[in-house]
Amino acid sequence: MNRSRRSRRDPEPYLAGPKSRLDDTVSALQITGEYLAGAQSLHDLWPCVTVFGSARLGEGHTSYDLGRRVGAALAREGYTVLTGGGPGLMEAANRGAFFGRSPAVGLNIELPREQRANEFQDVSLRFRHFFARKVMFVKFATAYVCLPGGFGTLDELFEAMTLVQTGKTRRMPIILMHSPYWRPLLDWFRGAALDHAAHVHARPTTAGQANEQQHY
Repeated sequence: MNRSRRSRRDPEPYLAGPKSRLDDTVSALQITGEYLAGAQSLHDLWPCVTVFGSARLGEGHTSYDLGRRVGAALAREGYTVLTGGGPGLMEAANRGAFFGRSPAVGLNIELPREQRANEFQDVSLRFRHFFARKVMFVKFATAYVCLPGGFGTLDELFEAMTLVQTGKTRRMPIILMHSPYWRPLLDWFRGAALDHAAHVHARPTTAGQANEQQHY
């Protein structure tokens, strides 16, 4: 969007470069406030399972039915179902849990193109900043379930795997639902990604090459 066309209600995104020291301080305080509000709201709802999936696959799609069944099964076992709160497969998982014995929770995000919050939420939290919202998804999760989705789902999946791999969160199940959708990605992991990693670690490590690898 052209900067000159932005209104007071549509400010420059926080990550769009440095602002004034005052504005950056205010944003940091807002993020802290969102973190504290989210953590306090979710504290007594643990254990949670975080469910991700496309916002664009609606009722009538086979993945929507799968999401409802996943949400219902988790609620039946006593897990709070935590989603991004939007439509599509997030709605499906919330909907399955909403009529069960455990809470359905949505962590809604303010976006330039407004995200519609789904109606199947026992607890609905609203975030302006992705940072605090992402922390909630991981901190309170005992497992991750990823339904078919796009960039947002892939972002959360890779972040969860990285945090587990680096020891920044507990080891937990990361479950990919509907194997035909995920098979090409898993094939890439098992093929190109692992082959590349093996090639990098197998190369002779002269001082110059070791320095190059550290900055790869």
